[in-house]
Amino acid sequence: MGFSIVQDPSLAQLIIYNTCAVREGAQDKVFGNIGELKHIKEQNPDAIIGLCGCMTQQQHVVDKVKRSYPQIDIVFGTHTLSQFPKTLYDFLSKDKRTFNVLQTDGQIDENLPIVRDESFRANLSIMYGCDNFCTYCIVPYVRGRERSRSVTDILNEAKSIIESGCKEITLLGQNVNSYGKGNDENVDFPELLYKINSLDGDFRIRFMTSHPKDAKSELFDAMAQCEKVCAHIHLPVQSGSDRVLKLMNRNYTAQNYLELVEYARKKLPDISLSSDIIVGFPGETEQDFMQTVELIKKVGFDNLFTFIYSKRPGTKAALMEDVVSEKEKSRWFDILLKEQHTVSDKLMERFVGTKQRILIDSMGKTNPECVSGRTEHNAIVDIKGDASMIGQWADVEIEKSLRWALVGNKI
Repeated sequence: MGFSIVQDPSLAQLIIYNTCAVREGAQDKVFGNIGELKHIKEQNPDAIIGLCGCMTQQQHVVDKVKRSYPQIDIVFGTHTLSQFPKTLYDFLSKDKRTFNVLQTDGQIDENLPIVRDESFRANLSIMYGCDNFCTYCIVPYVRGRERSRSVTDILNEAKSIIESGCKEITLLGQNVNSYGKGNDENVDFPELLYKINSLDGDFRIRFMTSHPKDAKSELFDAMAQCEKVCAHIHLPVQSGSDRVLKLMNRNYTAQNYLELVEYARKKLPDISLSSDIIVGFPGETEQDFMQTVELIKKVGFDNLFTFIYSKRPGTKAALMEDVVSEKEKSRWFDILLKEQHTVSDKLMERFVGTKQRILIDSMGKTNPECVSGRTEHNAIVDIKGDASMIGQWADVEIEKSLRWALVGNKI
């Protein structure tokens, strides 16, 4: 439509603010930031400011924007992304605030133009939405029910990405393990991995996120047999307490999860595991929490993403009684982090002395004279180098492990 990117918002004629609704902190930050955009509007009344993403699929957010943020000209939801050019045209032609939010599951619009930030890594969405309705999660309400892209469209996009020189593809979905729902092609996620793995090219495959209830043995069989699929899986467990898992509507038990991990390590002995943990879910007791601590000891996660429960209006958990104080939740959180640090330190040490192939993706994390990349296990590695190496493969020998990164030498 004739626009080009600028780096300074004060110079922009059009500002689009994309949002996330998963946690309260992210949502509060959005309101603070769009409040600051009022100054840009005052300096340049002709500037157009738009708001989109998951927050805009919530009616109370739309009402708040209408009432309290007159500097926002355009609001469009997750199901009307492909209609954005028309939404912008409607505003320009009518000079009237435009809201385009549909309460629907949406549809998959193929062949939309894509601008990628990097030439060596790419995300590839294989499905949209979620059918799980975990009681703490707003995602099904703002992203709609599960819709899978066709195998043909996914493979065509993958081929295009590979032909452009990309070295790493990350397959995305709220729950990649349920890929195939609603399609007539009879291709599930493990079969899709085999198909992408068979494409020509020197690249590797990652994916996220997996739901334990849908992660079957066939997934780990495929990971073991597909040489381009990385030996890493993000498998959110959320809690080690069966009682809390039931309250969360996760549809598996701690024992189910442990059996899944056991099978994964049988097929891929060196697999790297990461997970999510929610601390202080409504109704959680200290006994429940300690069961989570025991689970992370048994599993041995390479990395954990830990969160204190965040109430999301519109979810079932938001209506549950929550009697544990924030101070107590913070104490639990610290205990969990301390235990995970012990586990992480030990697991990182296993790489010392090994040879790894990394894809260099940024300047160093531990030293400004280094560059940084990731192994197939998703471990960060710093090696001596400069910016010209970003986007390239490097074979390295690991000489030292830190809690959150490895240090190596290029071979």
